[in-house]
Amino acid sequence: MTPNLEADSPQSPRYRVALFATCLADLFRPSVAFASIQLLEEAGCEVIVPEAQTCCGQPAYNTGDYEATIPLARSVVAMLEPFEYVVIPSGSCAGMIGTHYPRLLEGQWRQRAQDLAAKTYELTAFLDEVAGLKRDEPSNSGETVTYHDSCAGLRELNIRQQPRDLLQRLCDITVSEMDQTEVCCGFGGTFCAKMPDISAKMADDKLANASQTGAAVLAGGDLGCLLNLAGRARREGADIEIRHIAEILAGETTPALGKPQD
Repeated sequence: MTPNLEADSPQSPRYRVALFATCLADLFRPSVAFASIQLLEEAGCEVIVPEAQTCCGQPAYNTGDYEATIPLARSVVAMLEPFEYVVIPSGSCAGMIGTHYPRLLEGQWRQRAQDLAAKTYELTAFLDEVAGLKRDEPSNSGETVTYHDSCAGLRELNIRQQPRDLLQRLCDITVSEMDQTEVCCGFGGTFCAKMPDISAKMADDKLANASQTGAAVLAGGDLGCLLNLAGRARREGADIEIRHIAEILAGETTPALGKPQD
């Protein structure tokens, strides 16, 4: 993905939005970032992808390396605070900026982090709660979808109903709920590296529950979870496609994660 991508601004934009694209989208799944831009523009936003963005600092923070995280967090705050809203297609990165930055930083930086947190949204929350995105005619792909609720988005940001409402409203898709949809997929940041056997079993359980719904697509809002599940699905030959929620809502046709391609 071109790092200084800037979307054309529609006339009289409703909101001026910075898209924090995330490292995983940039490096592994640019289609998620482009789909996010498409959806935000459909909602009438002027979308800017700040050229200086890098990592939110979550990997270092999760391992306790606050010395490395603090300067990175300050640089992210300074970069994003001029914008009216910050939108992120990831519950974990949005949770890092919106929940953990105010805890991590001190002094004037804490207040600046709190101000930024107040206008930082995970993508589906912004589209549903702020922009109220609707379509005159839902775009029905005919896909059957089940949904994985990622831990950070669910527990830190209360992201649960928003993606389901958007799938129904924009695509006429009713989610086929799997058993234990709110249970971790086994990724857990460094957890999957530290405890690979447990992580693999959790991913297998998640894929089995998804397959039992009969859905053709397993969707989610965090690429960390989706890449973890896609890798396990390929290894085990699971017959299910894995996609980010933004790709489904935008009608993105990039080959799905997980399912081997012909």
